[in-house]
Amino acid sequence: MDFGLVLQTDPPASAVVELMRRAEERGFTHGWTFDSAVLWQEPFVIYSQILARTEHLIVGPMVTNPATRTWEVTASTFATLNSMFGGRTICGIGRGDSAMRVAGRRPNTLAVLGEAVHAIRELAEGRTAVIGGTPIRIPWIEEGARLPVWTAAYGPKALALAGAKADGFILQLADVYLTEWMVKAVRDAAVAAGRDPADVTICVAAPAYVTGDDAPGTLAHARDQCRWFGGMVGNHVADLVSRYGESSSVVPAELTDYIKARQGYDYAHHGRAGNPDTAFVPDEIVDRFCLIGPAEAHVDRLRRLRALGVDQFAVYDMHDAKETTIDAYGETVIPALTA
Repeated sequence: MDFGLVLQTDPPASAVVELMRRAEERGFTHGWTFDSAVLWQEPFVIYSQILARTEHLIVGPMVTNPATRTWEVTASTFATLNSMFGGRTICGIGRGDSAMRVAGRRPNTLAVLGEAVHAIRELAEGRTAVIGGTPIRIPWIEEGARLPVWTAAYGPKALALAGAKADGFILQLADVYLTEWMVKAVRDAAVAAGRDPADVTICVAAPAYVTGDDAPGTLAHARDQCRWFGGMVGNHVADLVSRYGESSSVVPAELTDYIKARQGYDYAHHGRAGNPDTAFVPDEIVDRFCLIGPAEAHVDRLRRLRALGVDQFAVYDMHDAKETTIDAYGETVIPALTA
């Protein structure tokens, strides 16, 4: 199993770079960031500094979207970084949540997302793609260039898209039951599209908070530091409920039931500990969706996820124990899962 670190690009950028460097030293293989131009600093500028300060770390957004930048700009940016730093980028992409909604726009349709996945990969790897009816090719891209494109998904149509078209699938929660359900959907879609399901890399991403013990006060604090994640996931779940209804056979109740008490969302607090719009998220969801507790508990959950076919676990490190979590994973968790 590989391990990734996910950060927001809050200023100063030097702190983001240093945390990524620390993560590589502790055994992490991937460095991911949010991509929301209004809420945080521009990630692609910071990627160049992360890549310059690390040797092997693979870097990319979790996730970008098809509308903030035109597809040829996105492809050219990735290709430039790959040319400079030896092919060490990866493109995580989705419909767009905070990047779109904070600017007053709706997330992209899945049809647009599917077209973007194909076009960005084709262009970044030096082939021709048709965009808006115009064939485009970036002539300076070197032969053999590679850009893996992974899509984030929850709902049945998005899962089918991941299985049919993406190099990897990003699931932003670490619940074992839901992971099994969604991985199966992605693999079934890959088979239906004539692909080998093993060709789709599976990445689970969720907050991890390593505690020294299970004392009630310690556990409660860790939960409060990670409760924001249930609110972030809830934005996507609310879209699913709007599309399919509260009682739907195509979306598990284990994913949708908890948002019944949701009462809106202010993106000014997006992805941050103490988000006041996530009070509706119960402890049960925090425990299911996140990894909280002693390092041994993290190892146990991750072994179960690995058995389901998960290839990478990406740690959302947005809480008051960033360095401690990175170090604990490097000392205990990563060695246990990569031995």
